[in-house]
Amino acid sequence: MKLYDTKTAPNPRRVRIFLAEKGVEVDSVQIDLKGGQNLSPEMRAKNPTAKIPILELDDGTCISESDAICAYLEAVYPEPPLMGSTPLEKGVIAMWQRRVDLCLMQTVVHCFQHTTGYFSDRMTPVAEYGEVAGKDAVAFLDVLEQQLATTKFIAGEQFSIADIIALCAIDFARVVKIRIGENQTNLQRWYAEVSSRPSAQA
Repeated sequence: MKLYDTKTAPNPRRVRIFLAEKGVEVDSVQIDLKGGQNLSPEMRAKNPTAKIPILELDDGTCISESDAICAYLEAVYPEPPLMGSTPLEKGVIAMWQRRVDLCLMQTVVHCFQHTTGYFSDRMTPVAEYGEVAGKDAVAFLDVLEQQLATTKFIAGEQFSIADIIALCAIDFARVVKIRIGENQTNLQRWYAEVSSRPSAQA
């Protein structure tokens, strides 16, 4: 297997952490997003949306979309489970995975794209939208704070893909000056624990 990756981007990082938690090593190919390497015909042949990461299997099959890659890896390497073992665990983790992806990761990324103009050569940034997205991300941190008052991890008592996505989003959010609040003690406790896992260095 081969992972087309960008070290500084949050979505490829979630796949690297997922792989590290599974104890699976793959070859990595670094793609220059700022330089537009992902827009080349070669990369579009692997993923027509020109997004990173892409997992290329030994037979040449390419899987893109971070969650799809993780779902494939979970099926091939079921231990340790990161997407649940029982039907209830799978449902609850999938619920929080979706919430964290839409309400935190996506809003942070949109805040970055629209307020910094980092990709202004290939999209039209709308600063006002970026500011709203940033406020939505901050608001969702309160949701996580409330959830973590009663659970060790975001989706329950076991570390899961929901925690991986949240960690990547929160770390990336520092670029747009979004941080966990001093009064969000449950979130602070959770962050200290998940960021100290060896996989967080992936």
